[in-house]
Amino acid sequence: MFPCPDNSKGPPICFPYWRFKGILYSCGPTGTEHKFIDLSRQAVVSECFPASLGIRSQALKLKFALPETEGIFIRPVLSQPDIIHGIRKLFSSQMDGNKEIQSFIGETTSIIYAPFHVINDNLYDSILDMPVFSRLSGDFDISGYPAEKPDWPITFIPALCPACGWDLAGERDSLALLCRNCDSAWHHRNKRLEKIDMGYIPGGSDNHLFLPFWMIRAGISGIALDSYADLVKIANLPRVVQDGWKDISFKFWIPAFKVRAQHFIRLATQMTLSQPYDEIKSKVPAGTMHPVTLPVTEAIESIKIVMSGFIKSKKNIFPSLIDAAITPESFYLVYIPFRTGHHDLINEKYSVTLNNNVLSTACNL
Repeated sequence: MFPCPDNSKGPPICFPYWRFKGILYSCGPTGTEHKFIDLSRQAVVSECFPASLGIRSQALKLKFALPETEGIFIRPVLSQPDIIHGIRKLFSSQMDGNKEIQSFIGETTSIIYAPFHVINDNLYDSILDMPVFSRLSGDFDISGYPAEKPDWPITFIPALCPACGWDLAGERDSLALLCRNCDSAWHHRNKRLEKIDMGYIPGGSDNHLFLPFWMIRAGISGIALDSYADLVKIANLPRVVQDGWKDISFKFWIPAFKVRAQHFIRLATQMTLSQPYDEIKSKVPAGTMHPVTLPVTEAIESIKIVMSGFIKSKKNIFPSLIDAAITPESFYLVYIPFRTGHHDLINEKYSVTLNNNVLSTACNL
């Protein structure tokens, strides 16, 4: 919630807003567009309170709403899916008059409480100490809004490996915790730790940073993309299909870390077209690892966006991709070594580079 100065008129009315923050990708036959979105919407429909927080959620420092925090807290009514649906509808558009593919990647949603006071039949913004509107309607009654106390418990899960009891390691923002004793990876799901299939591609040394990628095997209805031979045809790669390529299963390689939109798509496309077939070792790499900050569910949502970028026969395939159903079959967390240069992270084998500053600023996404 936003902190506000003490008011002699009594405890504030804390009105809830959903804050949505993320990147919206829009793909059409002519290309891919993306925009960063950070906006707020009422969590309770009301004509008495402002429709949004404007840039206040970006400009002011927030604090946690605790059970002992004074105020009348109005309970949110609109759910997270309702807000995301409304935002998707707000930003939906037609690219050159054609249907498009839209997806939010790496989004975060949260509830923010804004403080108000009712003084002499006027609703006051408690931060600015100014009236919101000229005058409230005569039938305004704050008791008509559902109220609740901010009594949300904080729960903890021991960071101990469920398999061997060893301490799990990971950055504070990492979604995957690693056990170096039994070479396993775990993530939080349904209030407990669940195991993730994990490994790394050899080749790193002391000056290498291992970047995590989701290797996803998925079915795409109406589009034949099951093998490496299918990829060569659908992406029109400058290669002659060889015997045995139909037996090599195709997989998407999606970054398992947040990064700016243009770099995310580029990395996913380059790694997917490279289709690393090195022998993956099912161990925790010995070098430095970048934390996993993008869940596999978000990576799966990006599959259509990534695929629309490398298909060449857009006139024939893109209409099928719009309505195609993505069916995840398996996923694997793979760490790939990148040599740490003065300005860039470099993987010579797959001809992939990433500027060091891109990773350092990704924590703000």
